[in-house]
Amino acid sequence: MGVRVGLIGTGYAAKVRAESFLGHVQSDVVRVAGRDLSRAKAFAMEYGLTVSESWQDLVSAADVDLVVISTVSALHGDMTEAALDADKHVVVEYPLSLDVVQAERLVMMAEAKGLMLHVEHIELLGGLHLAMRSHLPSIGTPLYINYRTLNPQHPAPKKWTYHQKLSGFPFCNALSRVNRLTRVFGEVRAVDCCMRMRLDEQEENYFKSILSSGRLQFANGAVAERTYGKGEDLWAYRREVEIQGSMGAISFNRNEGILTTAEGKKKIAVAPRKGLFLQDTQTVLAHLPEGEPLYVTASESLYALKVGDAMRRASESGQTVHLD
Repeated sequence: MGVRVGLIGTGYAAKVRAESFLGHVQSDVVRVAGRDLSRAKAFAMEYGLTVSESWQDLVSAADVDLVVISTVSALHGDMTEAALDADKHVVVEYPLSLDVVQAERLVMMAEAKGLMLHVEHIELLGGLHLAMRSHLPSIGTPLYINYRTLNPQHPAPKKWTYHQKLSGFPFCNALSRVNRLTRVFGEVRAVDCCMRMRLDEQEENYFKSILSSGRLQFANGAVAERTYGKGEDLWAYRREVEIQGSMGAISFNRNEGILTTAEGKKKIAVAPRKGLFLQDTQTVLAHLPEGEPLYVTASESLYALKVGDAMRRASESGQTVHLD
């Protein structure tokens, strides 16, 4: 019998996860739970699963070995803690928790129990990240990084990702925007950040637009500017990465890359974002029975979360926050 999987969530990521696990001989998806019971029942019918009335029932079910959490960010921490407490392995989308103290506790809890705690970071498997890593040696010592993601939405959707409490601070909820940088450039010494949010006039738990911009000072001397925004107050889509080094520069505009050095300019090929959840699932299934290393550790994700939370504190205080 393969790994028996319980899924929490019924959205896009949960569907891709279900198909990835069901398509592998080493695993079988047995249960699903969701915030909306009717959607969970429809999901279960589509994939031939058992419905759990609540996520609490799913994590305690005797026929589940691995809990996969693909739901709102605000629930990640409590769900992961309950699953680990029930001696289940866990795969959770980033962030591990919106509470850094809880996230630290969960990493230690998994280690103490000898359980797998995998925080999904598929951005590290993507073509842009791999192209960026492979061309860094060509530009010498990295000095300056500018990373912008702006996503106009007209009108702003009434989704949990536009809900203040369910999504949390932008650089914690959208943790990949921090983790991509800490994975490449290492330890962060200090951060500055500011944020602007326009709330929905009818439902103040939701926002119409959010814009957050911060600066990270790395221990190696590099400085990164990171801007993330979405919603109705933005009008031009941007997904850009620029890295200036002592011997050249790398820049990406969506999936088009350019390497600039003293020898001139050269195009950088970027593989499309396809099959990343499947790759992630395959590493999980290779890790569980055989102990193959995961492509990212829970401790690495936790460090990125600490940096993201420092940016939250900097935006609230208006002061530079120094990290230990």
